Amino acid sequence: MVSNRSISWGVDMVINQASLKRDGVQDYVSLRATALFMTAYTIFILGFFLTTPTITYEVWTGLFSNLAVKVFTFMTLLCIWVHARIGLWQVLTDYVKAPGLRSVLTFVLNIIGLAYVVTGLFVLWGV
Repeated sequence: MVSNRSISWGVDMVINQASLKRDGVQDYVSLRATALFMTAYTIFILGFFLTTPTITYEVWTGLFSNLAVKVFTFMTLLCIWVHARIGLWQVLTDYVKAPGLRSVLTFVLNIIGLAYVVTGLFVLWGV
């Protein structure tokens, strides 16, 4: 039987994960999880290259016409963005001491990352 206390704790955890507050443990776990996901995608793509004798446009579009590959690729793009956001935040807080400049750089770099993800979405679903 699940107690109300454990349900409340689970909801609090989800709300904390969705919030914009920075937490060292959350960043650590997010970096490791995204790194594992990106590693799995890299192994998948390398496996495709190693097992396919000749890569042609038809073979490549055939691979990316599969819905599972599209979802896997899009999730990897999102992981790259999350990974980069955390890394950029760490670098900028360490090396850019002026809060105004740090805020502007964070905003601009996050917009660039979002633009990459959106562009990847259009390219991916355009196949």
